[in-house]
Parts: sequence; C-alpha cells; structure tokens
Amino acid sequence: MVTAPPIRRPDDGAPRTVLVAGGAGFVGSHLCDALLAAGHTVICLDSFLTGSETNVAPLENHPRFRLVRHDICEPVAIEEPLDEIYNLACAASPPHYQADRVHTMLTSVQGTHNLLTLARAHGARFLQASTSEVYGDPEEHPQTEDYRGNVNCTGPRACYDEGKRAAETLCFDMLHGAGVDARVVRIFNTYGPRMRADDGRIISNLVVQALRNAPLTVYGSGAQTRSFCYVSDLVDGLMAMMAVTPNPQVPVNLGNPGEFAVRDLVAIIRSLIPTSSPVEHRPLPQDDPRRRRPDISRAKTLLGWAPRVTLAEGLPPTIDWFAQLAPPAAGRRDAVPRERASNIGATP
Repeated sequence: MVTAPPIRRPDDGAPRTVLVAGGAGFVGSHLCDALLAAGHTVICLDSFLTGSETNVAPLENHPRFRLVRHDICEPVAIEEPLDEIYNLACAASPPHYQADRVHTMLTSVQGTHNLLTLARAHGARFLQASTSEVYGDPEEHPQTEDYRGNVNCTGPRACYDEGKRAAETLCFDMLHGAGVDARVVRIFNTYGPRMRADDGRIISNLVVQALRNAPLTVYGSGAQTRSFCYVSDLVDGLMAMMAVTPNPQVPVNLGNPGEFAVRDLVAIIRSLIPTSSPVEHRPLPQDDPRRRRPDISRAKTLLGWAPRVTLAEGLPPTIDWFAQLAPPAAGRRDAVPRERASNIGATP
C-alpha cells in the first residue's frame, strides 16, 4: 500500500485552511459561510459554469476568504498548506448536467482525481459530494447505502449518475491504495435560498412558476415522490462527515427522510403563494426516479446527524429568495404568509 503524507488536519478544533471546490454554487456558498463562521480560512474554487459570483460577493473582502476561478477538469495547484478539501464541483440538476454530458462526466472523474491528487500532496482530509442519483430509479425503498442501485448506464442521466459512481470508486481506491483520508456522502434533494431560478429541479420550478402565474409543470401523474432537505441541515451534515474520526470508510446518505408526492408539493406551494397557475402535465422524463427517500440510519449512528428543518420551515425563506429573483405577477404579494406556512405538517 502506498503511504500518503501525514494528515495535516488538526483535530483539536484549531482553525483550518479549507478548499471548497464548487464553492460559489448553491450548497457550496452556504458551506463557505459556515466554515468562515467557524473560524476557518476558505479557498473557494469555482469555474462558474453553474456557480454565481453573487453567492460569494458578500465574502469578497473577508480576510480569511479567497476566490479562485478554475475548472477542476484541469490539474489544481494550491501553494499554501491545506487541511481539508470539499468537492462539490459538478452541475447537479438535469438541465445543467445534460447540457454538456462529456464535461459532466469528466468533472466527476478527472476533476475528482485531480482534487484527490491535491489532497494526497497536502495530506488533507477529503470529502466527496456524491448523490442519491447513484441509486438510479430505485427498486429498494427507502434507499440504504448498501443498495447497489438501478442506473441506466447509457441513458440521458448517465453522465451524472455514472460519473458520480466512478468518483466514489476513485475515493475509496485512493483511501485504501494511496492513503488519502477520503470520505463520501450521498446527497438527496436539497433546497433553500441561492438556488438558481433556472435550476430545473422540482421546488425551484414550481416556486418560480407560481410566482409568475405560469403553468405549474408536473411530469407524469405527480405520484412520484421526493424528499427535501433544507440547505443548512445539509451543510451541518457535510461538516459532521468531515470532522468524524476515524474515517467511516463507507458512503453516508445525507437527506431528509420526509417523503412527499410531487402533486402534494404542488398543493403546499399553492397554499403559500397566491396564484392562479394551472397544473400542466408533461411526459415523465426517461429514467426519472419514481420514489426517492433516504435511509439515514448510518448518518444518525456515525455522525449523530439528522435534519431539523421541516418543509414548513424551509419553504418560506426559499420562496422569499425566488421572489427577489423572479418578481411576482402584478398585484401579488412577494412575501410568504407565515400563518399559512405554519399549517403545513412537519415532515414525517
């Protein structure tokens, strides 16, 4: 077995230097905020393919923050010592990752390899943001980390699904064969402020359409289910996975096990946003998962982590965010009535 450099990362709570690849994205920018709030130095690496400078603009003059424009498909060189590397650098919604499928695959495979090589050179701890998409259209419900998935390896989603599966393999090969302290989390649907209006996922689509009084797009019957995790909960899970010792050496699901049918989500959003938008049904996309719900038993046991923010609590600030990006139709309120939000049941 190849021996890696000694792990630099202090385990005494001391300030650390952390690289966040994809740090200008939706989740990455929230992670940068949390790391800075914890006293660490943050290097945000982003190609801005889907990330936004607006997300990190408030950090521009922070003394412990540095922004580097770079595509991880190219080798990464950082001169100062690194303690941790988070890899969140990949388009995560179907419209974006299908726009350039080859680049998506290379981002997951070549990009992850480049960052793992950087981690090995620095003796840095490494966390790979994988995805529930590795389970494909699952035949097991809810999905545990031991489930091997039902992925169409030649379908339109394969560049992302198979790219992330290959990235996981690289992480565990570098863990066992090159001594890199690599960890893998599988992220389920996440939502919250800083999502793009053209993100293409169910919550962003429905909220923006409702705010604009446009038809609410539902693919298929709307009976398919999703589980929605608020971004602050996910960030807590990412940081818990990076901090845990020893290395779990297994992938860990991060998501909210509350399960909602798409048609029920439509009803919830209609209760929060006064809208006359009709529902417009469209054919279900190829390989679209019918059910999606994480089993988070491993995260609870290994990390002491579970989501705390219910959909009732997370949707209002998310809607307020989109209202700023996509002004509501004339005569409509752009704020979410909190009394209505409080009537939504907690996620199961």
